[in-house]
Amino acid sequence: METAELRARLAAARSLTVLTGSGISAESGLPTFRGVGGLWRMHRVEDLASPRGFARDPHLVWTWYAERRRAHAGVEPSSAHVALAAIEERVDDFTLATQNVDSLHLRAGSRNVLELHGKMRESRCTICDLRRPLDDVLVEFTRDGVEALRHDCGGMWRPDIVWFGEPLPRAALEAAFDAARRADLMLVVGTSGMVQPAASLATKQCTDAFVVEINPEETALTAHVDASMRARASDVLPDLAG
Repeated sequence: METAELRARLAAARSLTVLTGSGISAESGLPTFRGVGGLWRMHRVEDLASPRGFARDPHLVWTWYAERRRAHAGVEPSSAHVALAAIEERVDDFTLATQNVDSLHLRAGSRNVLELHGKMRESRCTICDLRRPLDDVLVEFTRDGVEALRHDCGGMWRPDIVWFGEPLPRAALEAAFDAARRADLMLVVGTSGMVQPAASLATKQCTDAFVVEINPEETALTAHVDASMRARASDVLPDLAG
């Protein structure tokens, strides 16, 4: 698919839904999930990113999230993030559903963002569901260890991230499916299409939109979309926003 054709479809779109994955953040220099920290290579995923692993060793889990947080430091939104924020200004019904937890879309200026897998900037209590900034918990954890993770209600502070074996936030997921059903154009940007249920948003079981994949490589969704552009998001989206 050529950029000019996509630009024409964007100009005609009444409702646009965008699904993004780790590829768009990789263009900002942010390592993918499995690329962060030596702890990933020494421990199973069940140790680092699951409720069972957290219950068994919260110190290990928070140590790994401290590594991930450091990897986020100094990373800025890419031109693709900025372009999506600009495109939002031109489309009355615009929804951005992201599998990323790095807040780069929000920092770039996007407003209607559905964070399907949670957000690295917040922590929440395992019992009362109270939220507080993740960085505040990290400061106290670094100083006081596991004791800093205990909440007055009896719960513990954990990252507000969807871990393996957990459902996606219901409200965000329902809003994403509603947006997919309304859309007449959908962009799928930088996602492998392997992680469900988010990837199903771009399939014809969920949307009647014209679905365009923007990814340098073929993915699990390639056979299901209407058109593909083998390119980086930063090479395509700024041209659409201009």
